Amino acid sequence: MGNRGCLHGQGRTLGVTRWRSTLWICCTLAWRDVRRDVMPPGRWTALFFLDEATSLAAGHRPCAYCRRADYLDYAHAWWRAEGGSRRPWAAEMDHRLHHERVRRTREQITRGMRFGDLPAGAMIARDGGSALVVPGAVRTWSFDGYGEPEALAASEVVEVRTPPATLGALAEGYRPWVHPSAVDRSRDGGLVRW
Repeated sequence: MGNRGCLHGQGRTLGVTRWRSTLWICCTLAWRDVRRDVMPPGRWTALFFLDEATSLAAGHRPCAYCRRADYLDYAHAWWRAEGGSRRPWAAEMDHRLHHERVRRTREQITRGMRFGDLPAGAMIARDGGSALVVPGAVRTWSFDGYGEPEALAASEVVEVRTPPATLGALAEGYRPWVHPSAVDRSRDGGLVRW
C-alpha cells in the first residue's frame, strides 16, 4: 500500500492531484492488527500496488514506521550505491526520489538503459505496459501478476521506469517484495522475495 498524502476530497472522491507531499512511502497491508480507513477525512489516501517492485517503480520507498527493517535495508543499500559517509535520512531520499520520478506535468520520468545493466527488481516499459526485470529475463506486469519469463539481449536499450536512486539500491542488494508469479507461476499466496 502506498501513500502520497491526501488525494481525495469530501465524499471520498479523487481529485486531479496525484501527490500532496514528496514523501511517497510503501506500507504494509497488515500491521499490528490495526484496521485503517483507506480515505480518512483530510489525512491521506491509500494507494494499492501489485507488489513492492511496482511501488518502487512509481517512485515510492519503504515506510520507516511500519516496515522499519525493509526501510533500513533500502537505506543501507542506497548508502552503499552512493558511496556516502552515512546512511541517508528519509527526507534526503524523498527529495532525491521526487526529482527522479515525475515532471511538473505529472508525467513519469523514464530513462533509456541497456537491459544488461539493470538489476533484478527494476521495472521497464514493454509492449505498451510494464515488465519486471528478473535474473536474466523480464516478466510482463498485469493486475493479476506477472507473465512467463522472456529473455532480452543484454545490449537491448529499454525504457526504465524505476528511478535511478532505487536502481542503485537494487544493484547493491535491496530485494523488494514481489508477487509470487514473479518467481513461480504456480505459487499462490502472499508476497515473496527471490
